[in-house]
Amino acid sequence: MMAAEQAVRARALALLRADAALGARVHGVFDGTPPRATPPYVAVEEAEGQDWGVKDRAGREVRLTLALVGVGPVDVDGAAARIEALVPMLRGAAGDWTIAGARVVRTRFAFVRDNGRGQARGESGWRHIWVVRCRCLAG
Repeated sequence: MMAAEQAVRARALALLRADAALGARVHGVFDGTPPRATPPYVAVEEAEGQDWGVKDRAGREVRLTLALVGVGPVDVDGAAARIEALVPMLRGAAGDWTIAGARVVRTRFAFVRDNGRGQARGESGWRHIWVVRCRCLAG
């Protein structure tokens, strides 16, 4: 059985990559931070899980981090708005799991400066970060 964290990441990658409106605004959707990519792009980052079940079914609550890298201080083209609009569409079948609910629980918008130590080239710039809570049920 695929872990809920892996299933949520896979569903998020598929959903974001399939969205033509988002694809017109970014240069790609990547599984993690890519070693080379031209901003703006979307990175599906870590997924952290914990027990969340109901009386008769096992479940996991997964907190998934999404990052929009390389946007300006104002989301002129609407990439951030598009990502936020896609979050509720994560609900549904995800491998051996069903995502019963998906919502943004935290956002952060910050300027990250490339310090030349371990960050990917081109990592300087604005990053919009979302933490998405997905409540998943097995089966």
